[in-house]
Amino acid sequence: KWCRFKTGDSVSYGRIEGDSVIAVDGTPWGAHTVTPDRHALSAVKLLVPVVPSTFYCVGINYRDHIIASAKRKGIDAALDDPTLFCLLPGVPRIATMPMPMELVQTPKEVVIMHEAFRAWRRIPINANLKHPDDLTPTWMGDSVGRWEGDTFVVDTIGFNDKTWIGGGGSIHSENMHVVERFTLNDDDSMTYQVMVEDPDALTKPYYTGSIYRRPIDVRVEEYECIENNPDPGHMNKAAGRTK
Repeated sequence: KWCRFKTGDSVSYGRIEGDSVIAVDGTPWGAHTVTPDRHALSAVKLLVPVVPSTFYCVGINYRDHIIASAKRKGIDAALDDPTLFCLLPGVPRIATMPMPMELVQTPKEVVIMHEAFRAWRRIPINANLKHPDDLTPTWMGDSVGRWEGDTFVVDTIGFNDKTWIGGGGSIHSENMHVVERFTLNDDDSMTYQVMVEDPDALTKPYYTGSIYRRPIDVRVEEYECIENNPDPGHMNKAAGRTK
């Protein structure tokens, strides 16, 4: 088991073995070497695994007509989830899927390949964040990005209104606008920060984010949702309704 711990004024990563913590040089997600330093588990202070630059905890604030529309349609947070039917999660929800993703960086673009739903995003680098003028609303929207120091900022518009912002029936309109910020941290983790605004659906922007780690010996693999997907039938039967 890996941990991050503090002894005195020193903060280190280490491996827990029995009642002891063995310190390592480096991080669990990159090159590291085991040191001879061993501490009693009871003598150290265990810390969160990574240090995020910012914590966000903000709810989604909907306009009254959106709330009324959701109630009128009788949206069920579990049974009506688009991903239940193998539909693309959209942005930023795709970033919350519990499967790996790979970022490929070139001088002209960044490509994100998600294992979940075989989703991919091609993000041209454009200092002015200029989108095409002839966008057709899509599940993943149209993304452009630029570098702001060590942070890659991604601006996405051109969504359809069929995805959810997150889980729990968090609907939106086609005018949703998403800004994502990807920052690589010193410990080889990545801070992901998101701002979602939608003048037709939200009264104020919604903020969320997470910390990504670089897993060891993990790669993006094939994901096939449609084949042998029993979830819709099982869940609707359990709920006593037919969709």
